[in-house]
Amino acid sequence: MLKELSILMLPFMLSCTTKQQEKSIEDLKLKDYRPVSVYNIQKTKIEKASFPVIDMHSHDYAENEKEIEEWVKTMDRMGIEKTIILTYQTGAGFDSAVQKYSAFPYRFELWCGLDYTGYNTDENWAENAMKELERCYSMGARGVGELGDKGEGLFYSKPVKAYGLHADDPALEPVWAKCAELDMPVNIHIAEPIWMYEAMDSTNDGLMNAYNWKIDLSKEGILDHAELIQTLENTVRNNPKTTFIACHFANCSYDLGILGNLLDKYPNLYADNSARYAETAPIPRHVKAFYEKYQNRIIYGTDMGMNEEMYKITFRILETLDEHFYESEQFGYHWALNGFGLSEETLRKVYKGNALQILKSD
Repeated sequence: MLKELSILMLPFMLSCTTKQQEKSIEDLKLKDYRPVSVYNIQKTKIEKASFPVIDMHSHDYAENEKEIEEWVKTMDRMGIEKTIILTYQTGAGFDSAVQKYSAFPYRFELWCGLDYTGYNTDENWAENAMKELERCYSMGARGVGELGDKGEGLFYSKPVKAYGLHADDPALEPVWAKCAELDMPVNIHIAEPIWMYEAMDSTNDGLMNAYNWKIDLSKEGILDHAELIQTLENTVRNNPKTTFIACHFANCSYDLGILGNLLDKYPNLYADNSARYAETAPIPRHVKAFYEKYQNRIIYGTDMGMNEEMYKITFRILETLDEHFYESEQFGYHWALNGFGLSEETLRKVYKGNALQILKSD
């Protein structure tokens, strides 16, 4: 009798299960979406970069000497010869960073920030900033950055944020000239990816990451994406002796033609690819063509920590022709990624060759 009853109840039970599943799907949040590719296609396991690498965009992630030692071991396994630490720091903060990494002078190069102290009150602030720049140079700084402007002004350097001051301000021209005199390249972060400027709704295909980094254009005096790119162009054009690196592809992943136009016009401009692998991997053929065309002007960077898996995913995207794979631990988007399959010539230049031109190294 029980067996017969169970058989009779089966359709009802299945119906309840289906409804529960449907309800669960309705409650699924985008941040919890973790798709798994079912395609039976090429899956390449990358253990190390194909050619020697200089990571031109990293930060002071290590907490202590032991973590620095582990980082060096990871770099060895991954094929990273040198890492540029963009400290943001001036003054005592920069000196402390120099001391921290001093045990590995050939594996890490430290770049300093700019001291904006008094930028809106002291007419001599730029002169003081240049004196501090020279002092940081004497302490080992060989570049400046990462400087940053997301619309409100230059705010990445420490200890002072320069809200309202943009890179193309005439007051900064003597500072850029001093950078040229000292052979100190300038790494500058302009704007954010375009998804951060779009409506935070169902039409934004980068919503999951964009919401965390959205730009509030309602703030008084804030510059939009196009206006920020114009400040970058003005700065590079007006200071032709200074080498500038537009990090994160100048946040033009959505339209690399904007960056290409700048690279065509200004030989003192480079671009790094740091932290923009996920933004470019959905359109591999277009991006590969861009890399190949501008292979002499793009440099490798990470900006995503110091663990092995982080390095490996960048190598997989740059080197392989793998298609439709996901990486949710390193990136904040929900879309599938694809490899570019860059040529050996391009990889050698992006990984190291172009960096050596900037660093004036052999």
